[in-house]
Amino acid sequence: MTSSLLTGPRTLVVRLDSAGDVLLAGPAVRAAAAGSASTAMLCGPLGEPAARLLPGVDEVLVHDAPWVGFSAPPVRRETADALVDSLAARRFDRALILSSYHQSPLPAALLLKLAGIPWTAADSEHYPGTLLDLRHRRAPHHHEARAALDLAEAAGFALPPGDEGALRLTALPDTAPLTGGDPYVVVHPGAAVPARAWSPGRAARAVAALDAAGHRVVVTGSPAEKELTADVADGIALDLGGRTGFPELAGVLAGAGVVVTGNTGPSHLSAAVGTPVVCLFAPVVPAERWAPYRVPHRLLGRQDAPCAGSRARVCPVPGHPCLDSVTDTDVLAAVDSLLACRARDDRPEATA
Repeated sequence: MTSSLLTGPRTLVVRLDSAGDVLLAGPAVRAAAAGSASTAMLCGPLGEPAARLLPGVDEVLVHDAPWVGFSAPPVRRETADALVDSLAARRFDRALILSSYHQSPLPAALLLKLAGIPWTAADSEHYPGTLLDLRHRRAPHHHEARAALDLAEAAGFALPPGDEGALRLTALPDTAPLTGGDPYVVVHPGAAVPARAWSPGRAARAVAALDAAGHRVVVTGSPAEKELTADVADGIALDLGGRTGFPELAGVLAGAGVVVTGNTGPSHLSAAVGTPVVCLFAPVVPAERWAPYRVPHRLLGRQDAPCAGSRARVCPVPGHPCLDSVTDTDVLAAVDSLLACRARDDRPEATA
């Protein structure tokens, strides 16, 4: 989407993490776009599909940063030089560097300064020297999406009138040929971080319980998760594992009555298309920062589990009790509650 203003700064928004992180940057991106002549987004390879669906983004640039991600690439001077040259050629006036509360924006800030970007802003707990022109301090306990928008506002940007700051996407493809026209509930069993998802057997039992309760179930997953989705669907649910790109997955989630998923990208993608979420939320990261944003949801899972706050990628507790202890009764009650709210066009306060 082209920015609405013909005058104003050329702005770069940086978010180098996963697709879910990029989706949470959406309100900040729209604020920047509302006050800019053009807005580009610099993201990582995993975030690129989400960046291309964000309103307000005129150009998407991709950099696989060696300080981000679980399988970061090696540091190569030629790669850094290519990024600096690419950014310099675009003559950006301002840059917002968005990062999670536990990350440092300073490696990105150094490259942006080498590219000649005269003004940069970021949240930073570490002394930035001359790398940042605005060193912002994020408010405690703010959601990641709200924290990103706080930074944009501190930089002088604001959401346009009528924009309430929820997550949003651009137009999506028609996915009815994939799902069929009858109402359905999505179960997305996978996650990039195993600690944040059900075990496969537990997910399969939930699909069977939803089916027995009269819900038509659609199971989604990436091409790498086709074996998982086949096992979870188990001939009962419609298995779309590996059959959707990012835009198509967004369309499938938009058409669902409710989405059941872990704390992973599809949770935020569901929020971005306005679909209520039953979120299986492992407490390895805080729910106050990462729960589905500005959409009706229910959080299921033991938030007092021993893994709380550990940021563990693999569950450190035998039996994965924080999520696998969630009962079918819990899931069915949460699904039915959100479906009832949606049917009466009610948007209740999200509850854990």
